Amino acid sequence: MRLEKCWFCSSTVYPGYGIQFVRNDAKIFRFCRSKCHKNFKMKRNPPKVKWTKAYRRLHGKDITRDSTFEFERKRNRPERYDRDIVENTLKAIKKIDKVRVARAETHHKIRLVFPHLSV
Repeated sequence: MRLEKCWFCSSTVYPGYGIQFVRNDAKIFRFCRSKCHKNFKMKRNPPKVKWTKAYRRLHGKDITRDSTFEFERKRNRPERYDRDIVENTLKAIKKIDKVRVARAETHHKIRLVFPHLSV
């Protein structure tokens, strides 16, 4: 199932919905509803029409750079590893495990000596 974008307002056009206009130079314009199609035929500029996403982005009403999109994009990219960083990370993991075990042991010792205290 392919979801298209409306040429005028940038909303999604689901299969079986909307209007498709093909110009003489074979350029395809897809519209989500007749409102967008009529505004296109009236030669209106989407960034100047207040309810479009282009207007909202241009005038700072919408989030243009969302960190979640960048995270998704970054996740699909192969990562180049540095040997030193990997080695330091593995050392840190071992050290953290030792600290965690030591804290658990001291916690148990304190609980055995002072059972009525809640630490």
